[in-house]
Amino acid sequence: MDSQQPFTTPDFTTAEPTLAQTAAPPPPTPQHRANSFFFGRFGFRAGYGIVIYAIVWVILNIIGGLAAVASMGMLKTIMAARMHDQANPGQPHTHVTIPFMPALAGVNDAIIFFGMLAFAWLLSKAERRHLSWFGIGANRIKDFFPGAFWGLAALSGLVFTLHALHLLYFDSRLLTGSPLLIYGLKWLVAFLFVGFAEEYFLRGYMQYTLSRGVFGLAEKISPTHARAVAFWIAAFVLSILFACLHLGNGGENFVGLLQVFIVGMVFAYALFRTGSLWWAIGFHMAWDWAQSFLYGVPDSGNLSVGRLFQTHFAGKPLLSGGADGPEGSLLCIPIFLIMLLVIRFTTKPGTQPPLEQLPREEVFATDAYSSQA
Repeated sequence: MDSQQPFTTPDFTTAEPTLAQTAAPPPPTPQHRANSFFFGRFGFRAGYGIVIYAIVWVILNIIGGLAAVASMGMLKTIMAARMHDQANPGQPHTHVTIPFMPALAGVNDAIIFFGMLAFAWLLSKAERRHLSWFGIGANRIKDFFPGAFWGLAALSGLVFTLHALHLLYFDSRLLTGSPLLIYGLKWLVAFLFVGFAEEYFLRGYMQYTLSRGVFGLAEKISPTHARAVAFWIAAFVLSILFACLHLGNGGENFVGLLQVFIVGMVFAYALFRTGSLWWAIGFHMAWDWAQSFLYGVPDSGNLSVGRLFQTHFAGKPLLSGGADGPEGSLLCIPIFLIMLLVIRFTTKPGTQPPLEQLPREEVFATDAYSSQA
C-alpha cells in the first residue's frame, strides 16, 4: 500500500469506478412479460432459478461425496456400516471415520464445480446472459495470483501471531523429501477446487441472481444506488448461508462460524470491487492450503492427513481457536478487516454486469464481457 495515500474507509454502498470503461451500468429497464408468473422485469424470475440451481447443487454434492469416498476405497466400508445399522435398529449406530485427505476434498469439489459450471452455462443460455456475468471470465484472471498471495500472507500472519502469543505450538515436523512435495501438490490442487466450488456456488450464479431478485426492494431503499444495495442484500444473505454450510464441520464453533460469515462478506467485497471471483478464489485456495498442509492446523475443525507439522493449541479457545483452528480465533477479525483495505488499494475497479437479458441474437455470440481488458 502506498504510505502517502490518505486513509479512507472502504465504500460498501457504491463501487469506485474511476475510468470510463468501469462506469456503472445504466439503470435497468423493464423487460417484456413483466406480469407473467414465470417472467419478470429481468426475464426468468430469480426465485425459480435459485431453487433449481440449489437442487442441482445438492445432487452434485451427493454424487461428489460418493465419488470422493470411493476414490479413497471407503465406499464399501460405509455401505456395510449402513446395512448393519438397518439390520440392527436397536443397536447404536456404527460410526465410520472418514479421514480428511486430498482426495476427499478435491474429488468432491471438482465434481461440484464442473457440474455447477456446466449447469450455469445452460442457465445463461436459457436466461439470455453471458456466462462470465456469474463471476468467472478471462478479463480478471490475473487477480487470482494476488488473491493467493494475500491468502497465504494473511494466514501466515495469523499463525505467527498465535505462536508469538504462546497460543499455538509446533511440536514436530511430519513430512520430508518426496512425501512433502507430493502432499503439498495434492492439497494445493484439492483446495483449488474447493475455492472454485465454494466461491462459484455462493458468489457466482446465486449472487447475481439473488441481486436481481431483490432489486425491487433495493429501489425502495435507495432509488439512486439500487444496484449496489441489491448486491449487498444478496451478499449478506449468502454469507449467512456460507456460514451455515460449515455447521457440519467437526470442531466448528460459534466464533469460527462468525469468521466464515465475515470472510464471506470480504469475498463479496472483492467481487463488488473487481467484478469477478478470481481474487476470492485465489485467497480461498491459499488460506485453506496454508492451514491444512503448510502449518498443520485444523481447518474448520478438520485436521488433514499429510500435513507438514504436528501442532497443538494452548490458552483460551476464543483467542487460540482451539479445535476449530485459527479460524475460530477472535484474532481473525482484524486480519479480515485488513484484507478489505488490501482489496481496496491493490485491485483495479471492475464492472458489475447488467441485470437485463441480452437480445436473442447475442445469446450464443462470443462473450464480449469476458474479453474486456
